[in-house]
Amino acid sequence: MSLSEHELGRYRRQLILDGWGPGTQEKLRNSKVFVAGAGGLGCAAALNLTLAGVGHIRICDSDTVELTNLNRQFLHPEQNIGREKTLSATETLRGLNSAIAIEPVTREINEESVAELVGDADLILDCLDNFPGRYTLSKHAAENSIPLVFAAIWGMEGRLTFLHPPATPCLSCLFPRAPERHEIPVLGGVACTSGSLQALEAINYLSSSRPTLAGRMLIMDYQTMRFQELEIARNPDCPVCGSRGQEGGQTGA
Repeated sequence: MSLSEHELGRYRRQLILDGWGPGTQEKLRNSKVFVAGAGGLGCAAALNLTLAGVGHIRICDSDTVELTNLNRQFLHPEQNIGREKTLSATETLRGLNSAIAIEPVTREINEESVAELVGDADLILDCLDNFPGRYTLSKHAAENSIPLVFAAIWGMEGRLTFLHPPATPCLSCLFPRAPERHEIPVLGGVACTSGSLQALEAINYLSSSRPTLAGRMLIMDYQTMRFQELEIARNPDCPVCGSRGQEGGQTGA
């Protein structure tokens, strides 16, 4: 189906981007994205996907809005403290673009729930703040050949990459062991910028099937405003996507 007059008007400024046009916009409209986490990263990522016109966004988080979230999680107004994050975020996003489908799901991502939660998504955005959930999501993505955009923040640093084994590593290749769990120090701008870059990588993939960060980790130092890249590669002995994971069905992280 071609773009409506409303869509042509709403997305006019991106439709005139070099190489974009109505066909690219239709790809976004027909895409389904699973956003794992409605915190600092998830708010920024979901906002940019919504504004760009991604047709179906499922937002999953098991938490409620707390006062300490409000320095960075801008989709949640003060009056929504105590409310489910997914409902709070969805209400705000629907007010910004009523023409797309935004689906809130308030559940924990674990081995039992992940397949149902991700469903038939074309792409996963990992915006979580805990590694057990991240490993579960990455494992499911690797086993089902679903591309995943990973982002993480700590203090004044952000990290971003595109994961889609066997062309790229999986999360367990990059982090064989989970870091110790601590309260994450973060400034709002760090979360907003990193989540926005995560959404841009998602849009690059959905619009052209050419991820720009496949095989590369982008490291953003917001204290010095220096960005660097690291080449990343699969671990052939990875229990998820390497030979050990493929032979004998070993899939633990």
